[in-house]
Amino acid sequence: MKNELNKRLISSIIIIPLTFFFIIKGSYPFNIFLFVCLFISFYEWYLMSKRLKYHLFGYILLFISFYSVFSLRNDFGDESLALFLFVLLICIFTDLGGYVFGNMFKGPKITSISPNKTYSGMIGGYFCSFTIILFVLMYSKLLFDVSFKWSIETFIYIFLISTVSQVGDLIISYFKRLSKIKDTGKIIPGHGGILDRIDGMIFAFPFSYIVFNFSNLTY
Repeated sequence: MKNELNKRLISSIIIIPLTFFFIIKGSYPFNIFLFVCLFISFYEWYLMSKRLKYHLFGYILLFISFYSVFSLRNDFGDESLALFLFVLLICIFTDLGGYVFGNMFKGPKITSISPNKTYSGMIGGYFCSFTIILFVLMYSKLLFDVSFKWSIETFIYIFLISTVSQVGDLIISYFKRLSKIKDTGKIIPGHGGILDRIDGMIFAFPFSYIVFNFSNLTY
């Protein structure tokens, strides 16, 4: 257990700064990084689902998801980076809150699809996603070229994106259960595969892209 935790910690120390470098840099470095992640995701999905009938659906979903990631980072002008990080941080802290609160408080399970998912973890996911975005909004003028304000719309966005991310996590867990595997890959020591890390984001980014196209978060 301790050895596994050390692997997760070391991997996070390396991968998180590197990932944020590509995201903030944008342009060609980000697009190349995104293409590499898509290629690895396709490969992991192939290994995971090649004997199952629904495998073609997965490729289509992954392509749509990664295209929405590309578009969200590139199609919103000066707001692109801020909106992208808005969604990314909600997904990351939803997952982190679910993991920490779930392990601390345990309690009733949400579903047999993913035995580790608890109601305490779900609440923790919401709590952490709201907390990080509230903090970011307080200092948005210092962090970005645009200012974002807290509003009822922002509250709804966070709740919906966090919910979609948690549902996406359960969906990928369901597919892993059908494939009788624990992790989608081993490329990230202590974490598993790319799909293990982006399971909620696969669904949250397309949802967010559609929402942001019909609204204006800066108001």
